[in-house]
Amino acid sequence: MTARNMARRLPSLMRRTLGLAWRVDRGAITALLICQAISGLLGAFGLLATTGTIKALIASGHIIDRLHQAIPSIAVIAGAAGLRSLLGITVTALSSRISPKIAREAELMMLDAATAAELTAYDRPGYNDRFSAADRGVEVSRDLIGETQNLIASGASLIAAAGVLAVLHPVLLPLLVLAALPQGIASVRSARIGYVTMVKTHQDRRVLSLLRWYLVDKEPADQIRSGTMAPFLLEKYRAVGDRVTAATNNAAWRSAKVYVLGAIATGVATALVWGAVVLLLATGHMSLASAGTAFFALGAASSGLRGIVGYGADLYRTGLYLDDWSTFLDEAGGHRIDRGDQVPGSPLSVRAENLTYTYPSSDTPSLQKVTLEVRRGEVLALVGENGSGKTTLSKILAGLYLPTEGAVTWDGVDTCDLDSAALWKETAVVPQSYARFPLTARENITLGQPHGGDEAVHAAALASGAVDVLDDLRAGLDTLLAREMWGGQELSGGQWQRIAIARAFYRRSGLLVLDEPTSALDPRAEHRIFSGLRALARNRAVVLVSHRLANVAMADRIVVLDHGRIIQQGTFTELVADTSGLFHELWQLQNDRGIPNQREHTDPKESTAP
Repeated sequence: MTARNMARRLPSLMRRTLGLAWRVDRGAITALLICQAISGLLGAFGLLATTGTIKALIASGHIIDRLHQAIPSIAVIAGAAGLRSLLGITVTALSSRISPKIAREAELMMLDAATAAELTAYDRPGYNDRFSAADRGVEVSRDLIGETQNLIASGASLIAAAGVLAVLHPVLLPLLVLAALPQGIASVRSARIGYVTMVKTHQDRRVLSLLRWYLVDKEPADQIRSGTMAPFLLEKYRAVGDRVTAATNNAAWRSAKVYVLGAIATGVATALVWGAVVLLLATGHMSLASAGTAFFALGAASSGLRGIVGYGADLYRTGLYLDDWSTFLDEAGGHRIDRGDQVPGSPLSVRAENLTYTYPSSDTPSLQKVTLEVRRGEVLALVGENGSGKTTLSKILAGLYLPTEGAVTWDGVDTCDLDSAALWKETAVVPQSYARFPLTARENITLGQPHGGDEAVHAAALASGAVDVLDDLRAGLDTLLAREMWGGQELSGGQWQRIAIARAFYRRSGLLVLDEPTSALDPRAEHRIFSGLRALARNRAVVLVSHRLANVAMADRIVVLDHGRIIQQGTFTELVADTSGLFHELWQLQNDRGIPNQREHTDPKESTAP
């Protein structure tokens, strides 16, 4: 981060900015550039007209005659100033129009990259931190066009003034550059201090954002109150905030010292420039009229140089944040889903062969040498203790993850060779943590992909038990399921789980994955789901993950996992009968809960202390 680097990078940053602007609004950016060019030309004409004005006013003769001679030049100066003001208003309006569009485009590009990345990207160390940094880049991207157009305006003003100065006397140009150099160096160093401080405090600022969410969001609100955690979290927030404030204050003090030194050096250099003007005038190398014009031209040129340095430093700093955005796009692009192009149909068979999977952030495989198959019309249950690999295996069968070793095939075709979007159209997944979209009830079930009209929605709701939920909504399927929004309505955890199951039942999919689908349901609703599961499996392959072993009794085949390996498989009857197996042990533990002896009820008034 040096002045040389800034000078080298500014053209590419301007090209990137203008490229984004061209992408979002070609007409507006074309008009803006034309306005800037005309404004620069008008500035040059105004400065050149200044010489004629001064000559007329200092010439010999009657004052009225001199004023008449100056009127044309004054008219040019006034007209140029008026038109430049109008053009400035136009440029500001155009910038205000383009800026939010650029920010929105940058945000959409970031979101597109994030949603098009493999699911494993989220498991890679630092990925979420880099997304947060990219989000900061999106936030400052709205400043790009304003800083760029200010830089262009300053450049146009400088070129106009420098052209006039070159005509008056060439020696003034290098002196002018010398006068702007100290401020330029100070601005670059200040930009570096600010950016480095932002990078160093990024982790703390992310912690502040998370703590703020936990302190005010409804979801953990009851736990914060019942656990009397508010003082602890507030103190933690205060401590982290103090660290950020201390780093920011230190950066501000260092920047101030840099600017003071730059201002002193700039003052000395400016004195040299004006000394040179006085010397040229005294030695007869410049006329009085030219000196007057030089006075205005030096002011315009100095303003232009200061603008180039100042706005250039701002754009450079913004560009550094934009680099974080670009880096994330590249990283997400590195994880971009890039599989085959074969389009699968509804699978007759989904098979894992010697499947091994290791998460990117782990050295220990979550699954090892797993081989199994689930066919259409079959319910396959996955059971085991926590951490045995059940959820990971279900996600790999659904094509959400790709195996580290081995293969998963749909009707004999490796999932690596299948078009991912087409594969997922043939899957329906009810995860343990289901999304609660702030959408209408209808959209929460159809997921924006309607078919069969509301009759199909009600059929899925009936099969999942969500029909009772829909009947209680104030506007039926049109009810917004988000109490935080006007007209919205909140659902309980169990009601949301019924909606999540209805989504899966609604989809026209060949593979249905249910991961603890009834964890929040009451016994009646749970019975409805499992009693109808076999009917759903007639045209689908079903994978069921559950800790409640009674729920897997209806499965055609049960696979028992332990530390990522298959240790047992068979029917419910076979596994319960195998007294040496893990399934039998877990079954015994779940059913070893007889009704304890009830305590005798005593009247508290009778049990008094001696």
